[in-house]
Amino acid sequence: MLAAPGPPWDASNLDIFLPPGTISVALTQLNVSTSMAQESRSSPDATGKVPPTLSDEEIVARVCAGEVEMFELLMRRNNQRVYRAARAILRDDSEAEDVMQDAYGRAFEHLSEFESRARFSTWLTRIAVHEALARVRRRSRFASFESQSEKAMPVHSASSPEQQTSDVEMRSVLESAVQKLPDEFRSVFVLRAVEGMSGAETAECLGIPEETVKTRLHRARGRLREMVLESIEPAVPALYEFHLSRCDRVVAAVLRKIGVGSDGKRPL
Repeated sequence: MLAAPGPPWDASNLDIFLPPGTISVALTQLNVSTSMAQESRSSPDATGKVPPTLSDEEIVARVCAGEVEMFELLMRRNNQRVYRAARAILRDDSEAEDVMQDAYGRAFEHLSEFESRARFSTWLTRIAVHEALARVRRRSRFASFESQSEKAMPVHSASSPEQQTSDVEMRSVLESAVQKLPDEFRSVFVLRAVEGMSGAETAECLGIPEETVKTRLHRARGRLREMVLESIEPAVPALYEFHLSRCDRVVAAVLRKIGVGSDGKRPL
């Protein structure tokens, strides 16, 4: 068995509007709801077809026995879950794809070490999570240097059209939620969280005690969490969709790495 991944991801930097545990619960639900595989390009067996009843573990045994081309089926079955696991940690599409390729490469190299005490999909996802967390740790190792570089020469990357659309939609959701707050909560929230004023400055502006500012801010955030989550929950099942073009790109890259040609054969 491969070594277990490092410490759980530190989610302390999540947006204030999401209550503790929301992301982990949502991802768990996504993992359960997206177990359907994209198997339209599966490799055939001796009869010309891949039996639909073959489990991942049975396919692993056949790959280890020499039918290397069947590793493609394992990838296509698990691409959605592996991508979402990596994407949730890295928050970057391109890096998530890189991690997927690394994870599949490691899984292929150590396939003979897989033991059926856990499901293959679980074993594979743990490898991907380990790879993603390792990348995050490497990234943070250079954070200080990068921060200094950015101060010397600021770089502003342009947002993609998809990101711009997402930002507009989220801003609309937040504005609508803030608008629905009671007046006394909304005024405190806007001054403290939006304008960045201190508790003392907010208290002075509104003519209320500073302790009242703290209480109202806490309650405003609680109500915003409820309203924002209620607004975005219908979209959760579509989070981090793994489209066919991305699926094909990742599969092709991994097959090249493990030496399987376009005809599904390994060169002698």
